[in-house]
Amino acid sequence: MLSVREVRDGADVSKVSLPEEKALLEAFNRLTIQAQAERSPTLEMRCSWLKALERLIQENRQALVDAVNRDFGQRSSVETRLAELFPSLEGVRHARRHLKGWMKPRRRGVSFWFAPAGASVHPQPLGVVGVVVPWNYPLFLAFGPITAALAAGNRVMVKMSEYTPATGELLQRLARQYFGDDLLAVVNGGPELAQAFVRLPFDHLLFTGSTAVGRHVMRAAAENLTPVTLELGGKSPALVARGANLKRAAEAIVAGKMMNAGQTCVAPDYVLVNDKDCALLLDEVREAAKRAYPTLANNPDYSAIVNDRHYQRLRGWLEGAREAGARIDEINPAGEELAALRKLPLTLVQRCPEDCALMQEEIFGPILPVVAYDKFDEALAYVNARPRPLALYLFDDDPLRIDRVLQETISGGVSINDTLLHVVQEDLPFGGVGPSGMGHYHGREGFLTFSKLKPVFRQSRLSGVWLTRPPYGAAVEWLLKLMLR
Repeated sequence: MLSVREVRDGADVSKVSLPEEKALLEAFNRLTIQAQAERSPTLEMRCSWLKALERLIQENRQALVDAVNRDFGQRSSVETRLAELFPSLEGVRHARRHLKGWMKPRRRGVSFWFAPAGASVHPQPLGVVGVVVPWNYPLFLAFGPITAALAAGNRVMVKMSEYTPATGELLQRLARQYFGDDLLAVVNGGPELAQAFVRLPFDHLLFTGSTAVGRHVMRAAAENLTPVTLELGGKSPALVARGANLKRAAEAIVAGKMMNAGQTCVAPDYVLVNDKDCALLLDEVREAAKRAYPTLANNPDYSAIVNDRHYQRLRGWLEGAREAGARIDEINPAGEELAALRKLPLTLVQRCPEDCALMQEEIFGPILPVVAYDKFDEALAYVNARPRPLALYLFDDDPLRIDRVLQETISGGVSINDTLLHVVQEDLPFGGVGPSGMGHYHGREGFLTFSKLKPVFRQSRLSGVWLTRPPYGAAVEWLLKLMLR
């Protein structure tokens, strides 16, 4: 791998043996040279970039939907438009509406002792931003970071997942068509290219994926002191309090768990419900699942597991739980054979031992462990004893108890009496905490993530700072008596 200095000064790509890595370095060089030549893109330029991104999405909606469908084998067209294209467009439009205000320098206060000087903060582009996109939402999780990085005035390089090759190839072609070669570059390749990608000396790197891979990404970025934003995952709980509307809770949990067949980083990973309500809630969950998906095999609304590796992983985890004594309840209303289609029904798992993979790992599929509790304190203790999740879902109408959960738990985000929807509010930051990630993006927070906030101090002609400069004498002693009171 080439050194940081070789890349920054224009890498000699002849030293690279892999054609994919050669193309990677050439693209990085182009973006770096352009970022250095144009350090402060104007508001008009950035808005034109965002308009181009909006056109890319709008003019290729069906092609984007079809590409994702090919990659999954069966991906709900409605879910791709609803959960990928719609929030992507919302993010672009939100940035365009607010960009002028985001770009303005912000006045800051000056200490009494330095008045009448002035202080302000000026956001400026970092340079070249790297984005690593996962397979589960390859459009939204590409367009969201691209939007924030372009709004902040950066050049962007995107590494698509090898599990979504059709989507990656389409985005690579569209990026070149709508942006040319020196603003946005999309690259495709396997693990070796991904490793080379995260070793590049980006000015900021955003990675979305698993916690285990996130550790490797952060380690690689540290070699170049590249700042990182990690959007990871974890086991996001759905906590159902006593007195909650069980039908409403069940419908929201089913919607959040079965969208994209559970292949969502903020999907409810397990349910905590009071023992007295457990049977009633599970009945409501079964009915809600049957209403939403009365059939599964030929239902275009129900997505497949992305590939055989992940399908077999989920089946293996279920079998391990069954052998350990868990109760397995598959909700397959029409009793269809689904294995050949890589589809899994919503599967409820009760009494699953804590050492099973289903209780230890992020599931990323339509499998829902259910944990019964006796007292609400036990439920909070259960959540707090585990790594901090990317999302927490609380179903409750008691304002005091809601406030208690918000105060006593830490998670990347919270939705109350629903699931997933905090992620698609553009004025809310999105990000994890601890093992579920670090840093934020979306909306203004995304603009700030990909900007350097430059502090500026402006001295006044009337400054008395000369009193603090040597040679020291009686004047500074008198001033220090006042300053150190």
